[in-house]
Amino acid sequence: MRRFAFVFVLLGLTAPLDALAGTSNSLMDISADGRLLACSNRDNGTVSLVDLQSNAVIREIPVGHHPEGVSFLGETHNLAVAVYDEDQVLFIDGQTGKIDARIDVFDEPYGVVSNSDGSRVYVTLEYPGTVLEIDTAAHTVLRSLPAGKFLRGIAIEPGEERLLVSEYHTGIVKAIELKSGKVVDSWQGSRDDNLARQLQPHPTRPKVYLPHIRSKITVTHGAGSIFPYVTVIDSAPGEGRRRKPIAMDSFKGTLVVANPWELAISPDGQRLYVVFAGTDDMYVCDILDDNYREIKFVKVKNLGRNPRAVRVAPDNQSFYVYNALDFAVVKYDAHTLRPIATIPVCENPHDEQILLGKVLFYSAQQPMVGRRWISCASCHPDGHSDGRTWHNPEGLRDTTALFGMAWTHPIHWSADRDEVQDFEHTIRSQLMQGRGLIRGDVNPALETPNRGLSAELDAIAAYSNSHKFTLSPHAKTGLNAAAKRGQKLFFDEETQCATCHGGPFFTDSRMEKPFRLHDVGTGNDDPSEIMGPKYDTPTLLGIYRTAPYLHHGKAKTLRDVLTTQNKNDQHGQTSHLSAEQIDDLVEFLKCLPYEDPEPAAIKAGLRRVD
Repeated sequence: MRRFAFVFVLLGLTAPLDALAGTSNSLMDISADGRLLACSNRDNGTVSLVDLQSNAVIREIPVGHHPEGVSFLGETHNLAVAVYDEDQVLFIDGQTGKIDARIDVFDEPYGVVSNSDGSRVYVTLEYPGTVLEIDTAAHTVLRSLPAGKFLRGIAIEPGEERLLVSEYHTGIVKAIELKSGKVVDSWQGSRDDNLARQLQPHPTRPKVYLPHIRSKITVTHGAGSIFPYVTVIDSAPGEGRRRKPIAMDSFKGTLVVANPWELAISPDGQRLYVVFAGTDDMYVCDILDDNYREIKFVKVKNLGRNPRAVRVAPDNQSFYVYNALDFAVVKYDAHTLRPIATIPVCENPHDEQILLGKVLFYSAQQPMVGRRWISCASCHPDGHSDGRTWHNPEGLRDTTALFGMAWTHPIHWSADRDEVQDFEHTIRSQLMQGRGLIRGDVNPALETPNRGLSAELDAIAAYSNSHKFTLSPHAKTGLNAAAKRGQKLFFDEETQCATCHGGPFFTDSRMEKPFRLHDVGTGNDDPSEIMGPKYDTPTLLGIYRTAPYLHHGKAKTLRDVLTTQNKNDQHGQTSHLSAEQIDDLVEFLKCLPYEDPEPAAIKAGLRRVD
């Protein structure tokens, strides 16, 4: 097999085989001959190629904003790269570093895998939840296969008859038959399963390994709300224990680890490596062929900052870990588990304050967190939402994304924070149980500012406020006829949508006291609510991908926002609209943002919070 040589037992004899055992998406990949490693550097928009004999970068290739998955093509040194925010899949000649082709895709390409002869790559589009099959010679999309919602993980099973994909927000795994292009099997776990961005088939057994967390939305303390898991799936057809979740905080005296990001299986199928981006750890485990315990803990390794990828060399003699906020790959001896080399793969693209803020944002350790289960990134990874509605002490609260937050203060649905520095209260709360970043007392939220009391806290604010919107994929060629009709309805004085959702960021939220809070008729829908019924107006930018909606998450679709969750016309006058007009209004909302809002905001004299 390409990349994976394994031993097949037949009549008591062992013989090496050279067929492909399977590939899975990752931020790193190793060429079939074991000579090159490719690393996708999300923060600075490059892909680095590392010579694994000299342990040095031989080429760093600019590819665009936020590259994610990377894969060598077959047995070549050519690459495919998913550039998430550019909505492109790139094909690169690994020998020269030349970009041979850029393929525009609909939105958010994340995972990439290649078949064994390199003639095809398969790419997950997180939004709208499809898999693309791309001809690597002609650089054309052959098929677009609908397969779920918010797809990230992707792998090819041994035998290359099926693809496996994972839904990011639900952890649901689906099998796609390549011949027909149809979903032919599905494995659903707990309703709490969340943030499943990668999966890996076993090279010789019908097993699939899925790293993810469980977000228990009814618990609001750090010792019981977020849990690290690896789920083992029986991928063969038929009855049996189809899906077994393994709590990764149940080993080594219940050592708590946080935010499993990726895992890798050794070519011989004997070892499992899992990296935890929140606690900067890796678990090394033996894989058991018992259909019961499944894995056996061997050792924990302390890693660098924010490890996001792990890959094993084809000869099984070494493995590699990508510490994303050290901007380096570390090579380890697979037998002794000792580091062999540290390979810087790119420059730090951030200033010192932003880097410090990001390190703290992803940390599930002191001084941010006391019990190690949770970090800020457990709910807001890379500025996105976890797709959950939490049962918070103040009531139901849908997780919001951080994009554009610098322009849309105050913060929270109830506008109970007017600066990110007020989250010192959250750090010290039962949720995170950290020591905190301010020495001494914390000023009450909305009163005397906490800004300037801690360089670390100011750094978290700078990082949190640095996230920017990307344009909606629904408006790449401009507004279509339906969206233009919806735009007219949105700004019509009768519907009153723009009364609150106006301006460049489609919100009237301002850093002017008293804050502009509104009762839109949803405050009484939740008996646990203690702060309503008035709420801060959220931005509508990026709303096409942020379901569910409203503070309590009870609107599952944009149509629900305008109809079933707006019975008394308190959230805009929409009851008089026809079904076709509602469709047009939804079409317009899906197109937001169709232009960069910041130039208009600056022109309008709006205040940005840094």
